[in-house]
Amino acid sequence: MVIAVFVIAGSGFASRSQQSRETLDALGHALLLLGVAPLLFRHRWPVPVLFGVVAVTLGYLAAGYPYGPVFVLVAVACFAAVLHGHRTSAAWALGLLWTGHLLLAHWLYRWLPPAGDGPARWGQELPAAAFAVAVFAASESVRVRREQHAQRRAERAAAERRRADEERLRIARELHDVLAHSISVINVQAGVGLALLDSDPEQARSALTTIKAASKEALGEVRQVLDTLRAPGDAPRAPAPGLDRLPELVEQAAATGLAVSVAASGPRTALPPGADLAAFRIVQEALTNVVRHSGSRTARVRIAYGSGRLELTVDDDGPATGTEAGGSGNGLAGMRERAAALGGTIEAGARPDGGFRVHVVLPLRSKETP
Repeated sequence: MVIAVFVIAGSGFASRSQQSRETLDALGHALLLLGVAPLLFRHRWPVPVLFGVVAVTLGYLAAGYPYGPVFVLVAVACFAAVLHGHRTSAAWALGLLWTGHLLLAHWLYRWLPPAGDGPARWGQELPAAAFAVAVFAASESVRVRREQHAQRRAERAAAERRRADEERLRIARELHDVLAHSISVINVQAGVGLALLDSDPEQARSALTTIKAASKEALGEVRQVLDTLRAPGDAPRAPAPGLDRLPELVEQAAATGLAVSVAASGPRTALPPGADLAAFRIVQEALTNVVRHSGSRTARVRIAYGSGRLELTVDDDGPATGTEAGGSGNGLAGMRERAAALGGTIEAGARPDGGFRVHVVLPLRSKETP
């Protein structure tokens, strides 16, 4: 509607100022409206609309009506075609308009109104060509900017999805490590309690006490992990666990009948929070795997503090029990993910003497992923 009013009103002013051209009459107004009408469908059928508008514009000029806002119709249709990716069609349409104008202005003018009209000056063809090039260039510029904006929007959406996936993976890994260790302790102690319930009630009571303590600790750690799902900006209620809680792991392992020795070498340094948490969880998972899958009743943990890195080694003497332990099978994968997130490496496998070893190297100066 706005385009129709602008073109008709502007063409009326142009008619009064271009006395050598035909006066804008009913046929002229009809041709202008015929050029405006297809623009309503320019986004659905951009190419047919563009060539239709070019044909109407050439018919308007062939009838001798004044130059002016009629070319706005071509510009709007060209913009729509280019924005929808039809650049070649837009170029052909603009070329057709310019060629048709050349024929009308320099050859066919003898047989076309207004009567007695002479050929147009060749100098005016330069502005006409410049108009066609400017319309095409402006359309292409808008198209490129829109594509860049859409690409940036898609990249931001992909980055948001990636961060959400990484956060879900981090929470799942944390929950797995917390629950796998605690439930393994509970499982072993429940078996002990059932076996000794009648023959040794005191030992059964001790097993139940261990179960209660392990379940309470598990609930506390699960609550801490779930706290991260609260609204952004809320501070965690408790600090994340680190190697300073290694004695607790040793005590919990002892409750299951696994004797764990810990040895440290090198000058102990304060660890970054991410590395400290990863080291604790890796040792926790390694000891959990010993309880579940190994027939050994002893395990050794060695911690080596080096220049810019931390080495962890967890050994047991085996052999593997070969029994179903009820785990999810994600323990080793979780350890590898934790090490990889910090730029570290992990080696886990059977030793030649029949035991099993987990060896981890964590860099302490690399950028940690959140």
